[in-house]
Parts: sequence; structure tokens; C-alpha cells
Amino acid sequence: MKTKTYLLLVVALPFLLQSCNESESISSSPFKFEISFPASLHDGPLTGRMFVAFGENNEREPRLQVGRYGVQFFGIDFENLMPGEKIVIDGATLGYPQEALGDVPAGKYYLQAVLNKYTEFKRSDGKTLWMHMDQWEGQNWRRSPGNLISKVVEFDFNPAHNETVHLEMSSEIPPIELPEDTKWVKRFKIQSDILTEFWGHPIYLGATMLLPKGYEENPDARYPTVYHQGHFSMRAPLGFREGSDLYEAWMSDDFPRFIAVTLQHPTPYFDDSYAVNSANNGPFGDAIHQELIPEIEKRFRTIQASYARLLTGGSTGGWESFALQVFYPDFYGGTWSFAPDPLDFRNVEGIDIYEDENAFFRDKGLYKTPIINTREPATGAVRLTSEQRNLMELVNGTKGRSGQQLDIWSAVFGPVGDDGYFKPLFDKRTGVMDPEVAEYWKENYDLRHHLEKNWATLGPKLKGKLHVYCGHMDNFFLNVGVYHMEEFLESTTDPYYDGSFTYGARGGHSWRPYDYDELLKIMAKHIQDNAPHGIDQKDWLD
Repeated sequence: MKTKTYLLLVVALPFLLQSCNESESISSSPFKFEISFPASLHDGPLTGRMFVAFGENNEREPRLQVGRYGVQFFGIDFENLMPGEKIVIDGATLGYPQEALGDVPAGKYYLQAVLNKYTEFKRSDGKTLWMHMDQWEGQNWRRSPGNLISKVVEFDFNPAHNETVHLEMSSEIPPIELPEDTKWVKRFKIQSDILTEFWGHPIYLGATMLLPKGYEENPDARYPTVYHQGHFSMRAPLGFREGSDLYEAWMSDDFPRFIAVTLQHPTPYFDDSYAVNSANNGPFGDAIHQELIPEIEKRFRTIQASYARLLTGGSTGGWESFALQVFYPDFYGGTWSFAPDPLDFRNVEGIDIYEDENAFFRDKGLYKTPIINTREPATGAVRLTSEQRNLMELVNGTKGRSGQQLDIWSAVFGPVGDDGYFKPLFDKRTGVMDPEVAEYWKENYDLRHHLEKNWATLGPKLKGKLHVYCGHMDNFFLNVGVYHMEEFLESTTDPYYDGSFTYGARGGHSWRPYDYDELLKIMAKHIQDNAPHGIDQKDWLD
């Protein structure tokens, strides 16, 4: 059904509200947008960030076409905006992928404005921040419940024309529809006292449980737990769905019985906290292990012992599963981590945080080359440079509020800045690195460095527990961090780490040597080999 549109063109007017300009020097254009919201949608001031998206078709709303390789969009901060007041987006406003409105090609577009609401957080460290409060959508302004959106306007755009487009918010994004529980999949959500105290605002944690065949029929049986780490999702763990290979194996009579779990722990910075304590995100590691997992083990019949708590995940979940095994070595019994985010910070999506002076370019005297952020696995062709990737994040949000990958790494791995937001590893406009922040990253979250520094105490607890999988042509160069980790672990003695590293010759970020049904059989064998002598395992093996 075609969206009804409303458009009014007038002669350009003076600014009605002073707007924040994140750009330094970009192409000018006389074209501008004036955007407002009515009192019928919100009767009072709002603080947040305003976006205009240029959809290339009307198959989906323009806001849903924004992304890393998506359509043109612009964003700008505002404070205490009253109903009817105008926010201006013009030739001085920063955009992506084209920085300037004047550089956007003329043509027909489907225009839509989005108002991303910020919430005031008065943290326990004395800092006051304005951030987007996740509404259980996974820190995504494009679809976050409560954000305001305009109708879609079909328009022939020409950046050289001296015109003003008025866009008014017409509706509020509705609440997320949560999946219904089934016999096999159960969900719950709790308020975290630990995180609520830190943020000065209610913060929630959740879990999605996949129960084994026979769970209801055997009320005295207990089962090992697989914690499947990754980005925010309410879907069943391990990709479980009717018709999948895992479903067929899960329902068979001779498959090992597990309880599989995904955790929901979005933050005001990202859709996922990385499951560890950090200065900017707060004590998520404590909250998960002192509140959420105890609640899981209270509500469901898990085996409450380290040998029966296993970890897996890919990408973000790959780093989390590895980090949790390292930081909580006595709590978990082993990890199988796929394409983990940087295990060593000598390559953070192309950036060597210890040697590079600039995050965008390497200057070798006569030769100055861009740092590559993303590549095609099959050919090695460049998809995005580091400078492009960071421009995309900056247009999504200033002060690390983009909800994107590099910003969450700075939030998790970095120190708090003077303004209360994280202190950046580098300047997102110039790329200039901050060596002091790099040193903070190293001493607190470089997992290879952490293991090397603490192997005498950690080694005996991690022997046989670390298993990593990665493609040699990972899209984001994550294989480099894996190489550094393997180099150290293979050098260990007293004890030797006794784990494994497995590579795909030309594998990209999604490369896997086997599916979850086979992985669970490997995990089952690991539990059998490492369970305390005399433990009866018939409940979950028969």
C-alpha cells in the first residue's frame, strides 16, 4: 500500500533553532529541511538526535534502508526541543555516505524524518549523560519504540535549489511484538538492581531458553547449559527452528540433552554489553553472574557446576564467549568461539592501536595509504575504509551514541572522559590516535595480553577449555587477532593450553566448519571427559 505523503515547499527561512554542527568543512547547498513534532505526539521538550533518510525506493520505509551499505542519511543533535519548534538539517549538516547535502546526487527520493529520543541518566559515578534508552529493540533508532517518525515524502531533490522541505512527525514507533513462548522456547526479563544503581535508571536483563526434549516428562532431571553469546535477539538459541538440522537432531532419541540460553543485555551504548564490567557501560559482568544466571538456575533445571556450563558464539559473541571463559575461569567449563572480535588489539578492524598514529591512514613518508575496515573474503576487494566506517558511526550519533561497533568497543574497552561519555581511542573526524587510551585498552581488555601477563594463575584453570574458529579471510580482519592469540597459547608451558584453533582457508566472517548439531556433540564429549569422577550423566545423555 502506497504511503500517503504531504509536502510543502517554501522560500528558505532563517534558522528557527540553533542546531549542533558536527562537520568541519563540507560542501555547501542552499537546500534545507525543517523538522518538528506536534504536541499531540509529545507535550513537552525532547532531547535527542534528528535524522532524515533518503530512500531509493518505496518498498520499505526510508529509515529501514539506512545502514552500513544503505541509503543517504543525515543526523543532528538537539536539546530541549519544544513542540512546533524546528530542527534544521542543511548544507552544513554531516551525512553518510556523502558527507554534504550538496554532494547528494539529484533525483527522486523517498524522504523520511526520525526523532531518536534521548533519556537523562544520572550515573552513580557522578556523571550525567543523555543517551537512547533501549526499548528491547536492540539499541536501534530506526525501529525503537517511542521514537517519532514522519510520513514518507516522494520528492525530486536537487541540492542546488534554494528550497526548504518541512517534515513533521506524524506517528510514534509502536512497542516491539515479543515472540510467544512454546513448549521448547521460554523467555523472561528482570530488572537489574546492580545496573539500575549504576545508571540511575531502570536497566533490564533477559534470557531466552531452549529446553531439551523430555524436559517436562522428567521433572527430576538436570541438564548442562550452553550459553550462546551474541547480538541482541529474542529468537531461539542456536538458530533452533522447525525444519532445521538442529531441530531434527534436538528431537531425536539419541541426541545429548542440553539447555541452551541466549542472554539479552542491551546498554545505552549498544545492543549488547559484551558481558563484562566496564567503566562506561557499568558492571554488566557482575549483573549477569550475580543476578541473571542465578535466576536462570533457579527457574530451570540446570546442572549448577562449571564443567556443565559451556560457551559459544560468533563475532561479538565470539569475543564474549572467549572473554567470559578467561575472566570467569572457574565458572565455565569451556568455550567454542567463532570469528571473535579482536582478541589482540594489534588489529582492530584494520587499526593497530599500539603502532598507528592515525586510525584512517598509514603515513610511510612518500606513501600514505588508507586503512581498510572491511573486505570481500573471496577477492580481498575493499568494501569500506576506516574513515568511511567512522563517518557512518558519527552520523548515527555523537559522543559514542551511534549504537555501532567501534563506538561500543570504546565504551567497553576505554576509560570515561571528562564529559562522562567514553574517552575516544581516536578522533572520528581526523583519525588522530590517543596513546593513553590505547594503553588503557591494553591493560584492561586485550585478552592476549591479559593471558600472557596472568598465565601462571589462569593457565591451570583454562587448560583444554579454549577453542577458536576463524576464516583466514575474515571480512573485518578478525583473523589477525586470532593469529596473535594462537601464537601465545601455542607457546605456553606449565601448563600447555591444550585447546585448539581451526581455520577456513578462504573463509569470511560467517565461516563455520560445522553446524550446531555437530558442535553440541563435541561439547557433550567434552563434558563427559571433564565431569568429576562418579557423576551420573544418564539424565542428559540417554
